Amino acid sequence: MRHRKGFNHLGRTSSHRKAMLSNMANSLLLHKRITTTLAKAKELRVFVEPLITRAKDDTTHNRREVFSDLRSKQVVTELFRDIIVKIGDRPGGYTRILKTGTRLGDNAEMCMIELVDYNENMLSTPKTDTTKKRRVRKTKKSEAPVKEEKVVEASSEEVAS
Repeated sequence: MRHRKGFNHLGRTSSHRKAMLSNMANSLLLHKRITTTLAKAKELRVFVEPLITRAKDDTTHNRREVFSDLRSKQVVTELFRDIIVKIGDRPGGYTRILKTGTRLGDNAEMCMIELVDYNENMLSTPKTDTTKKRRVRKTKKSEAPVKEEKVVEASSEEVAS
């Protein structure tokens, strides 16, 4: 029985799971959006959100703690310089999971996990116009069909009468 077990083991050993989550977090922080399975995305959210919260306070200790989980100087620098500037004022909820359907091979639920403030499509709200627009079909006069007049030939019988 797995009563009171706190997280999904994802069918991997502890070292494999930690390495996989670290690599996925690196990809997420570099590219701002990745596609993965739903179970991995939920575990990644639990892994990466405390790192982002820790990055709000830029101290040497916090940088070392984040580096011990991520193992990439480039990603740690990106997190503390660029990402925190954009999402530092949020009280939490730095990631968003969007379900995209199922995978073709094994029918696993797929999703996209992304950093919240980096999706330009959802940030820009399109202006809705309240007036209704109609489309009027315009035809040019030169392209308009020309009616042809029928020439009626009078037969000799009609002319005689």
